[in-house]
Order: sequence, then C-alpha cells, then structure tokens
Amino acid sequence: MTMTDPIADLLTRIRNAIAARHDTVDIPTSKMKLEIVRILKEEGYISSFTVAEGKYQGTIRIQLRYAPGRVSVISNLARVSRPGCRVYAGKARIPKVLGGMGVCVVSTSQGVLTGKHAQEKGLGGEVLCTVS
Repeated sequence: MTMTDPIADLLTRIRNAIAARHDTVDIPTSKMKLEIVRILKEEGYISSFTVAEGKYQGTIRIQLRYAPGRVSVISNLARVSRPGCRVYAGKARIPKVLGGMGVCVVSTSQGVLTGKHAQEKGLGGEVLCTVS
C-alpha cells in the first residue's frame, strides 16, 4: 500500500505517541518531515530528534516533551493543506494559531518556515499544519 500523505502520517504518529504517553516515536525520513520536525524542536514542542540512516530509508526518532504531571506540551496537531485540498496563504493571510500562542508551519519558496518567520520575510506559501 502506498502512502498518499506522509505529512499526515507524521502528525498522526506524533498524536498517537502522545496519547499513549510514549517518550519517543520513530518516523520514516523525508526532507519535508525533517524540516517540520526541526521547526517543532526550535519552537519547543519536542525535546530533540535524531536521524538514523537505514538501508533504503532513514528513520527520525523524536523525543517527545512533557510538562510536569506527564502532560504533553503539544495539545493540538492538525493538518491544514491536504493532497485533495491544498491550502495556500499570501503573506498577509497566514493564519494565527491560538492568537499567536501556537505555530503555523508554511512551505515557502525559501523552505519550510513558521508562519511568523514567513510573514517577517514577506513570503506566503502552502499552509502545511498547525501546532498548539
């Protein structure tokens, strides 16, 4: 079976690992997934990540982050643009997540950026997902 939306698979694996209170989650590697995971790390939603090279495809091991009382730092992880319904936003229309408390991940002509960084650079693009 072929996977039609690898980014949705990444987000679902993270959501499932959080629901099961796992410390780590393994995900097959791709450049786009690595960029999304890098943004999650920069914004403080995950502790760390490592990339292990495999024979055919590598694996990203994500170290999930929990607040005291084993409450996940990530409360909501949602896919916005899907293969069946792409969502694009100009620099002035990039959505704010939780009034600026969350992060919007945008694929721009200069790479994958947070919505805030894309606006600062004056770029629009495809809205991949939101994290809060």
